[in-house]
Amino acid sequence: MALLSAEDVVMRFRGVTALDHVSITAEQGVVTGLIGPNGAGKTTIFNIITGLQKPTSGRVRIDGVDVTSLAVHKRARKGLARTFQRLEVFSSLTVREHIQVAGEIHRFTSRERFDIKAQTNEILERCGLTALADQPAESLSTGFARMTELGRALASRPRMLLLDEPGSGLDSAESKAFGRLLGDLAAGGLGVLLVEHDMDLIMEVCTHIHVLDFGVHLMSGTPDEVRNDVRVQKAYLGDAPDDALHSPDETPAPAAERQPDPFLDDPLEERNVVVLPPRGAPAARPPVKRTPAKKAPTKTATKTATKAPTKAAAPRPAKKAAR
Repeated sequence: MALLSAEDVVMRFRGVTALDHVSITAEQGVVTGLIGPNGAGKTTIFNIITGLQKPTSGRVRIDGVDVTSLAVHKRARKGLARTFQRLEVFSSLTVREHIQVAGEIHRFTSRERFDIKAQTNEILERCGLTALADQPAESLSTGFARMTELGRALASRPRMLLLDEPGSGLDSAESKAFGRLLGDLAAGGLGVLLVEHDMDLIMEVCTHIHVLDFGVHLMSGTPDEVRNDVRVQKAYLGDAPDDALHSPDETPAPAAERQPDPFLDDPLEERNVVVLPPRGAPAARPPVKRTPAKKAPTKTATKTATKAPTKAAAPRPAKKAAR
């Protein structure tokens, strides 16, 4: 029996189906991947599993127990912990305080007895944060802030850890170190459900991978099965060869046997066809018909045109002839 399972989950937002009868599982002691293009529903299924959102239909189970109606904190007590796609750290707290506070909250709510200080130091060392333990979170790089989030999640002693794109902002060296850390955590019995776009990381650390595409569970399998699946290549990893998308009965006929197309096989000159320039080439601009600009009237002409006509002088009466 899987430690975590989401069964036939449907999630609709005002008529938009974000998840369409999706079922996924995650085992304890292994890293399970969850991949898909942006908008596939990965974060939505995380929110439903952890209780932040209530599904339209479907069930969430932990160790076979239905927890669909449980609140977030009650699911956390059953062993769920998560990180978020966006960084969620307290800028005024140090790295050590992030981990220590999370451990103190867990000890209070679970009634477990353990040394908070010893656990905090162990997590700091495991996550490579010992040298930065007393630094405020606001001064950390994105990579170390991500590791601080991971350390805080580990402080709650989870059995299943959900990581939402933890590799974003990590360089190649940090990503490899992070992959080794996930492998060590899984070897120690922790279950990990990993959402990530770094395919090198996914293929290296995951034992099993689920693929979502526009809210639909496309397929699941081992890394090799996922890498070689034509549907996954077309939807996410890259375009598959055209001949791989046809069944043997649907193989396109050779060009010599193809019937001529009444439109495409005609010369372009005989039809009113607009030929677009190749991508990246500057588009040809239509010739601009220029008309000679009208000359502005001169100052003299302007004065003459605007000067009001003068009245003609009245004729003077003729003088009387002398007698």
